[in-house]
Amino acid sequence: MRYHKQIARCVAATLSVAGPAGPVPAGSQAVAPAVLSPCDDTPPPAGATLTPSRDLYCIFLTARPGLEAMSGRLELRTPHSPFGVAVNPAGNHLYEGILTLEGLPDPATLGEYNHIVAWLATPLFDEIARIGPVSNGTQSIGEISLNKFMILVTAEARPDAPEWEGRLLLRATSPSARMSPPDMQEYLLGATGTGTMAGSETGDMEMAGHAEHGGMSAGGNGTWPHPEMMPGLTMFPALMALDPPGASAFLPGAGIDPGTLPLARPREVVELDDGDEVDLEAGLVRRRIRSRDYVMYGFNGQYPGPLLYVPEAATVTVNFTNSIAWPTTIHWHGLRLDNASDGVPGVTQDPVEPGDTFRYEIHFADPGLYWYHPHHREDILKDLGLYGNMLVEPRRPDYYAPADREEFLMLDDFMMSGDEPMPFGMERATHTFMGRFGNLMLVNGEPDYELEVGAGEVVRLYLTNVSNTRTFNLSFEGVDGSAEATAAPVPAAPRIKVVGTDVGAFEREEWVESIVLSPAERYIVHVRFDEPGEFALVNRVQGIDHLAGAFFQERDMLGTVRVAASGQAPDAALASPVSAAFDTLRTNLHAAREIALYREYFDALIDHELTFTLRTNDLPFIVDRLMRFDSAYFHPVEWSGTMPMMNWNATSDEVQWIVRDPATGDENMDIAWRFEVGDVVKIRLHNERRSFHAMQHPFHIHGQRFLVLSRNGVPNENLAWKDTVLLPTGTTTDILLEITNPGPWMAHCHISEHLEAGMRMLFTVDP
Repeated sequence: MRYHKQIARCVAATLSVAGPAGPVPAGSQAVAPAVLSPCDDTPPPAGATLTPSRDLYCIFLTARPGLEAMSGRLELRTPHSPFGVAVNPAGNHLYEGILTLEGLPDPATLGEYNHIVAWLATPLFDEIARIGPVSNGTQSIGEISLNKFMILVTAEARPDAPEWEGRLLLRATSPSARMSPPDMQEYLLGATGTGTMAGSETGDMEMAGHAEHGGMSAGGNGTWPHPEMMPGLTMFPALMALDPPGASAFLPGAGIDPGTLPLARPREVVELDDGDEVDLEAGLVRRRIRSRDYVMYGFNGQYPGPLLYVPEAATVTVNFTNSIAWPTTIHWHGLRLDNASDGVPGVTQDPVEPGDTFRYEIHFADPGLYWYHPHHREDILKDLGLYGNMLVEPRRPDYYAPADREEFLMLDDFMMSGDEPMPFGMERATHTFMGRFGNLMLVNGEPDYELEVGAGEVVRLYLTNVSNTRTFNLSFEGVDGSAEATAAPVPAAPRIKVVGTDVGAFEREEWVESIVLSPAERYIVHVRFDEPGEFALVNRVQGIDHLAGAFFQERDMLGTVRVAASGQAPDAALASPVSAAFDTLRTNLHAAREIALYREYFDALIDHELTFTLRTNDLPFIVDRLMRFDSAYFHPVEWSGTMPMMNWNATSDEVQWIVRDPATGDENMDIAWRFEVGDVVKIRLHNERRSFHAMQHPFHIHGQRFLVLSRNGVPNENLAWKDTVLLPTGTTTDILLEITNPGPWMAHCHISEHLEAGMRMLFTVDP
């Protein structure tokens, strides 16, 4: 604790810069030096060596010639969010701008000026926003949501000048503005890119087809089709000529007529009590997607697998039978269960061979939303349908605020090539740079999810991201009914309240405009649809055309919610006890009291650190050169698959994802941490920016639970127990890991292809 107080005093001294007398001007707000800024040279806390990327989260302003005594820096600070990253419903990343200025003179010495004003502008100056007057010292300039921007500091005659009129003093561009291709590149590509997609519009996730590398048979002995391209993306012709990945193309059901298989059934609910048994069988199923039949996998002939309802503290037995051609296991994601039943091949059990069985004893220690899936060749088996939810019902009936109904949504994307599934690599994983982004959005295995509710109903949504790599940004949009004869106004988007996550409830409920879920994360939200009409469930993100250096809006529709009129007056429908409870943001006293027991550890020294990076070898020359070019800037989250050819071509032979202990240099499965039951461990997780292809990692820890304490040094204001945390590029995330469960446990990136490409480690807990 003493060290942290010393740091605070040091930061306070650093930020106490002499400036003109008087209060901080309107338009900016004084900031207490509560956190270590990536802009500062102050060393990290004792026990730590890793800090956030200055390159991505700090901008140094340049003075105009003759005014070099002035200087400034803008920190892109992580604002509070209950999710792993803060974005708006359109997918723009949000930052709090923390501006520090030094050496500003009295503006009157620069001419007929009385004020110094800051501005934000797009690089082409098609949008200019006045921040307001600023002064020497450190001040918040509020929220920044532009993808690319410039910050300007000028001397002005009046503080409320609607446009920049005075003398330019300081300027800088955002890190994302480095994505500006040189003119020569545009010349080489020509005005129409590759010539195959000219005139296409970016937008919904529809793809443009390409020629196959021969015909593909589903047994793993065929050749590969090309991945589909997103319309409008700029691609070098050399990329389109890349060879297929170094693996056999695999799809299940070689030589099997899909019509001979049973049609997969919607999942069933299985209610279990303490001591009960349930059978799960992994087998082939026939999936019908938009009138076409495909051979896929399912548990108990269902897609998704059965939804298990279990009371808190219960223990049940699962009898698993493997009826597919792959050896496999079942991992019970997020549960603090006996180590022997964790389902990790080579660690807690041998893989279950085809035709064999295994008996799992599953203990449900904590209330929350969990899921089960394979842990052997997860990139294939899970993506083809082997997953299901588990709900652990809390002992306390008031654990969550009341809701009128509950719905479970398992969110996925599936990769198609034309009308057929895109094959997987049989001997090794493909798509190992970014992970396998699908182009067909699925909710509970269906591409066109539908839900009907009544106006004024509060719906509790249990959301699980089961995709291989995609991070979703979900929201609801009112659908325009103007094409109908009795068109009504577009209904307003419903309010969304987040109440829980992986391993239980948040300390406090929060209003949110959208919901961000990285792979394997779960969130529990309450939504009230006040107005009748139709609402689209959408995923809106900002894609990147890497060669053009441009952002573009992507909007994927996952389903439709139809809200029927309640038959009551609108005020009456909203006056029910459940609706009234929805209007109040509740503190969950049970969760808050439990978390309070750990606050004494929040300011402890860092015990361990991990760095997330990668290593490559034998890449095609064009891929190596373009990836180096692309490394000028990495976005905090790679939201979509805008590098399809390079990603498809890369296997786990060419790309090795690394988790490294900087204290020892040990990597991946050579890391040998050891703890004892009862330990409380503070760990700093650093997603390295100086990496060949830096991107986000959803990091999952087996068998334990943790609290996310801070991101980039900014304390988390609202805590909940987690088992998976999103690590945006270039960030540091501090977690507090509670050690309660003995045995050898795995921790890994939950992008399936990164797991297959090595990003995993073990730690051992002694009794």
